Amino acid sequence: MLFELLSDIIKVNDVLLITKNIGATCEIRSNSLTIRQKEKWITIGDNDGPAHMHVNSEMIKSAEFIQEQRPDKISFSIRFFDENNERVVAAFFTKMYDKSQNLVSDRKVLYDSLHQKYSSKIKF
Repeated sequence: MLFELLSDIIKVNDVLLITKNIGATCEIRSNSLTIRQKEKWITIGDNDGPAHMHVNSEMIKSAEFIQEQRPDKISFSIRFFDENNERVVAAFFTKMYDKSQNLVSDRKVLYDSLHQKYSSKIKF
């Protein structure tokens, strides 16, 4: 189910995939990304291209759809956690608001449809 969820996420344009630790952060946009799995490794993006990410599917134990109130708007994300409940990867849905800071209904529908398909909290 992890591969399926990641596949559905990268089909949506303007999702920012973020991996980070205390020393570095990597961000790639979902636009035109490919995905494949070989054994435990899920590769998002072109392995020979300028940016891609390898996800160890055995380390991802859960995912959660999170709507987080910010000072001026709500952020929409799907976050992936390891066995210690530490975030490994996050998918932030960007361009959710227009220039007047109004929520873009088409973008919200994309997020909500994935949320409905997979539920709020997912165990792998």
